[in-house]
Amino acid sequence: MSRSSSIKPSFRRLVRSGRVVATIPAPGGGGDSGLTWAEGTLWVGQYRDRKIHQVDPETGAILRTIESNRFVTGVTWVDGELWHGTWEGDESDLRRVDPRTGEILERIEMPAGVIVTGLESDGGDQFFCGGGSSGTVRSVRRRALTTNGPSEAGAAQPPRR
Repeated sequence: MSRSSSIKPSFRRLVRSGRVVATIPAPGGGGDSGLTWAEGTLWVGQYRDRKIHQVDPETGAILRTIESNRFVTGVTWVDGELWHGTWEGDESDLRRVDPRTGEILERIEMPAGVIVTGLESDGGDQFFCGGGSSGTVRSVRRRALTTNGPSEAGAAQPPRR
C-alpha cells in the first residue's frame, strides 16, 4: 500500500486543495523570523525588533513578549525548553531562554562567520540551522546534560554519523 493511499480520504482531499482554513495577523507585520508551536500557542520570532512573541493561535493576540539583546533569527521548542537563534554582525549563537522572563539559561556559540537563519530541533540532541546565503543547513549538537547541568564539552559540535 502506498503512503498516500493509507491517508484517510477526507484528509487527502484537504491536503490536495491547499485551502486556507484560517488566518491571523503576524505580530511583526512582516518582520517575523520563524515560528514554533508549544504549550497550545504559537511562538513567533521578530527579527529586527529582537523579540519573541507568544501568540494566541485563534485570535492572533500577543499573550507575552520576550526581549532579546540580539536579532532573533528563529525559534523552536525541545524537551519543554524555548530556544532561539541569533545573528548580529559576524556572530551567531543558539540560546535557551526562560519563556516567562527571557533570561538566557544556556548558550551555544557558533564559530565566527557561521550565521544562523532559522532554527529547528529533531526533538532530541540536534538543532538544524539555516545558513543564510551560504546555501547550507547545519546540524549542531546540544551539549550533553549531566546531573549538574550542561557539560563543558565543546559548544557547536559536529553531528553524529
